[in-house]
Amino acid sequence: MSTISTHVLDTAVGKPAAGIRVTLEKESGTGPIGSGVTDDDGRLRNLLSPDTRLEEGTYRLRFEVAAYFARGGRAAFYPEVVVAFRVGSGNAHYHIPLLLSPFGYSTYRGS
Repeated sequence: MSTISTHVLDTAVGKPAAGIRVTLEKESGTGPIGSGVTDDDGRLRNLLSPDTRLEEGTYRLRFEVAAYFARGGRAAFYPEVVVAFRVGSGNAHYHIPLLLSPFGYSTYRGS
């Protein structure tokens, strides 16, 4: 069974970004299939319940970052970050880290 995790690092302060709500959606627009909030280490270890099976296709991770920056008294250009990625056949683990700052972001497929 495939799993999805993420890790958000605030590169402007050099620390994990805790308390960011993350939602997983399938491209087909059937609504959220998983969600959670990053922990004190900026991690969300699995966005899916143990019985959820991912089909092959395109998915989106939606990071709601506006509230995170507001809590720190910082203005931010992007209120949310949406990362689209492709899930293939099989039982792979998908780790999608987000490197975040108030005026930019970067992502990659992690391990």
